[in-house]
Amino acid sequence: MEEKQHKRRVHYSGKYPKKFEEKYKEHNPEKYADTVARVISKGSTPAGMHISIMVKEILDVLKIKPGEQGLDCTLGYGGHTRKMLEKLTDGKGCIYGLDVDPIESEKTVKRLRDAGFSEDIFKFRLTNFANIDKIADEVGKFDFVLADLGVSSMQIDDPSRGFSYKIDGPLDLRLDPTRGESAAERLHNITRDEFVGMMIENSDEPYAEEIADKVFNLMKKGDPMDTTTSLRKAIEDALWKVPKEEKKDAIKKSCARVFQSLRIDVNSEFEVLYTFLEKLPTILNTGARVAILTFHSGEDRLVKKAFKEGLKVGLYSDISSDVIRPSAEECRVNPRSKSTKLRWAIKA
Repeated sequence: MEEKQHKRRVHYSGKYPKKFEEKYKEHNPEKYADTVARVISKGSTPAGMHISIMVKEILDVLKIKPGEQGLDCTLGYGGHTRKMLEKLTDGKGCIYGLDVDPIESEKTVKRLRDAGFSEDIFKFRLTNFANIDKIADEVGKFDFVLADLGVSSMQIDDPSRGFSYKIDGPLDLRLDPTRGESAAERLHNITRDEFVGMMIENSDEPYAEEIADKVFNLMKKGDPMDTTTSLRKAIEDALWKVPKEEKKDAIKKSCARVFQSLRIDVNSEFEVLYTFLEKLPTILNTGARVAILTFHSGEDRLVKKAFKEGLKVGLYSDISSDVIRPSAEECRVNPRSKSTKLRWAIKA
């Protein structure tokens, strides 16, 4: 029998690791809880981890009772799912978790199984939440539903996924990297005017014209525009007219908006959300509670409109009159929660 060779962990320079793959303690929160707690206390998210947002507020809205059947439409790191599962005391009831990311969902399912949540109480489906009607046809209607529309920190912080302009990596941005076009491929398959429209419609980018001109001029000269760094630099160069004292903040905001607009387009996020909201009332039992977390105005507008129309035609008996926001303390501990809005509805 061949002896398994011990693999040494990657060494890093300096006192603390800087690269995502070197942060071995942060990647193992069960073993290095003190390190993870220290990172969180500084207002940062540990590498490979996601801090669940507005957990208490969601549980207050959903009012989960033992014996109920629930649905987490966007499993992610599984933090919300775990807290909801804990409400199903004595193992009575079941939660189905959905996700399109085959890489992170595999890790999350293992994490929940290791925590003691068996197939009897937690079931996973690798599918887009636009397919909730197919899940309901298979398993029956639901008593509570959560949809967290944000991208998970594990995806944002992993350079290989290309979600962040702050770290160099392939310009990918796909939630499921095994399907469809990457963001780089998308840029090469659309026109300059389509890119302008995408930035305006998906993220209200004020410098859409200038950024599109710079990106397409560079691609015409042979720049493949296939990394996060190349796109970030193109955005920086496009904003050369912005006054010096405003430039740093303007570049930061434009980078965030442009990457967001590409991510929304590559993953058809608005189309998926529209389909989900249209099907949502049909998968709910009478009195079922729904909680939806959104992270930008485009998403929130769609949810608000769908809930208002549903209330008007009698699909919902009650909806949130206004958005619920994370507390100041949560925003301090987890800065990524600042833009979050929570809306809820109850099935008539």
